[in-house]
Amino acid sequence: MHLTQIRLIVSDFTGTAAYYREVIGLRPQFDTVAPPYVAFEPEHGSALSLHDRADLDAVLGGVLRPGSGADSALIVLRVDDLDRYLTEVTGRGAEICTGPVVFGGRIRSAYLRDPEGNLLEIQQWLVTRSGEPVPPAS
Repeated sequence: MHLTQIRLIVSDFTGTAAYYREVIGLRPQFDTVAPPYVAFEPEHGSALSLHDRADLDAVLGGVLRPGSGADSALIVLRVDDLDRYLTEVTGRGAEICTGPVVFGGRIRSAYLRDPEGNLLEIQQWLVTRSGEPVPPAS
């Protein structure tokens, strides 16, 4: 088994898609980004997808719980230079919630929220678990 994607169920499809494309800098799978679905595929084979809440709720027969009170997902993205990336994304409108913080001397992370309130962790690997050189994130 492997993880094929993380899919966020969003109420503001257009605004959230623009955030991931224009602010965070992810590349969409296809040039056309339109509701009800889009996939962003970072360079290392994983995917982050957005699905319009109303469309998915209709497809599933109204089983989605309304509201967005609690965090329902955490998206983790890795970059080569956390400070440079944070400078870039805050310049494009992102707001840092907390961080940077270092975990176990191995990973340095900062946290942002997208327009839907989903939590993002942006991390820079300082060392690998195996002690091998850190592979580039991009």
